[in-house]
Amino acid sequence: MTEPKRMIAALDWTKAMCFTGGKPGGPQLSLDGDGVEAPSPIVALLCACAGCTGADIYSILEKKRIKLTRFHTEVGGNRREDYPRRFTEIWFRFTFAGEGLTEEAARRAVELSLEKYCSVILSLNPDIPITWEIVIEA
Repeated sequence: MTEPKRMIAALDWTKAMCFTGGKPGGPQLSLDGDGVEAPSPIVALLCACAGCTGADIYSILEKKRIKLTRFHTEVGGNRREDYPRRFTEIWFRFTFAGEGLTEEAARRAVELSLEKYCSVILSLNPDIPITWEIVIEA
């Protein structure tokens, strides 16, 4: 059995509700609890979901020798009104165009990412429904 990979992130408060951080010694990002000067942590979570699935989907399609010419992801969610204001559902719209791309290949790549590979999605509470749709552009 292998040891779990331990990950660390560190944040520094810069002012008001603003923080800068990331992996120590690595690239840094900014967060703003009010979402004014940088994305809020909850928007950053949505971006992390989209970035993780995007990387998986790209990799899966690349292995199938599909050359993407466009790949756009829109992600959103509904949140509770009361605290904790966690997501009660998350949805995706994946828009693709590419050489050799079929709806079946895109659908399978999305399914594999969301059900098997995306570390971010699979780290969320499993009671959060995840829905998605794909759009194939000519």
